[in-house]
Amino acid sequence: MKIFSEVIGNIHGDKNLAEKIEKASVEYLDLDQWTAQKSRFIVTGDKGTQCAVALKRNTQLIEGDVLEYDPDTNSAIVARIELSPVFVIDLAAIEKEDKLKIIQTCIELGHAIGNQHWPAVIKGTKVYIPLTVDKKVMKSVMDTHAIPEVTYEFQAGKEVIPYLAPHEIRNLFGGTAQESHAHVHGDPGMHAHVHTHPDGTAHVHPHVHDDEHHHDH
Repeated sequence: MKIFSEVIGNIHGDKNLAEKIEKASVEYLDLDQWTAQKSRFIVTGDKGTQCAVALKRNTQLIEGDVLEYDPDTNSAIVARIELSPVFVIDLAAIEKEDKLKIIQTCIELGHAIGNQHWPAVIKGTKVYIPLTVDKKVMKSVMDTHAIPEVTYEFQAGKEVIPYLAPHEIRNLFGGTAQESHAHVHGDPGMHAHVHTHPDGTAHVHPHVHDDEHHHDH
């Protein structure tokens, strides 16, 4: 069994390392996103090597992390993580607008996202949000706000990776196993809280508000 307590680098953030790995014989550690968020676990690589990962507390592997590279044997061990889809919001269309319109749109979007307590990574004109609740819930939130000229879609995690730096990948995919919740508003005076747990289960708390009830976020 091989034991790893640190990461050498990441093929998505280190061009020189990526070139070496591309020419090497690579054994991949295939992990689901939840296992990858643990700092200690045992896994068997796709070539049969049993590996014990024991990283520092609060440290997790991310897609493309290199645990071993041996130039003498031209071999490497690399983490390959099955990533969840990402909700991508694109603000490119508002770049042509005047400053006040841009500010207004950004505030409206910030309110929509912040009200749901969704983590996000901003890169250029795009906002990347990890899948923390059901896709229908996330889309419903944006449909409800209907912010002009703001588009959104779900993309595969592996398609998003090339556009992000390692620390952004960690921020985007490193905390989605925690319990999350969303607020869904429908009929006047009524809304629901959707709570999603690390095991994938979810439950809904409906609330009916009278005229005197105030709900601040």
